[in-house]
Parts: sequence; structure tokens; C-alpha cells
Amino acid sequence: MSEQGYEQARDELVEVVRRLEAGGLSLEESLALWERGEALAKTCEQRLAGARERIDQALSVTEEDVAQP
Repeated sequence: MSEQGYEQARDELVEVVRRLEAGGLSLEESLALWERGEALAKTCEQRLAGARERIDQALSVTEEDVAQP
């Protein structure tokens, strides 16, 4: 299974939350959805952290180029 991108994980997380808020699920179904939601939230956080790191690296390279005489 390929890694899920940020947008896919976010969209699935929105669906998980919607289903949990709608109710009508068994305790087991609710727990499974909750666990899936936690995993999706972690995926989103990791993707955002990776994007932030790439932006920071790009900015530092640009700043180094500007700082050189």
C-alpha cells in the first residue's frame, strides 16, 4: 500500500469525524473509527512537518545566496 498524501489523509479524517458525530455506531465501530482518526491525524502532522522542513531548507539556501557578496 502506498503512503497516503496529506490531502487524502485529511479528507478521510473529515469523513471519520463526520461518521463519529453522526452516531448510530456500535462501540467497536466507534473505537475502530477513533483509532483510524488518530492514525490519520498523525499522518497529516507528519506530512505538514515534512513540508515545513522543506520550506525552511529552501529559505535557508536562498538566504545564504543573498548573504554572499
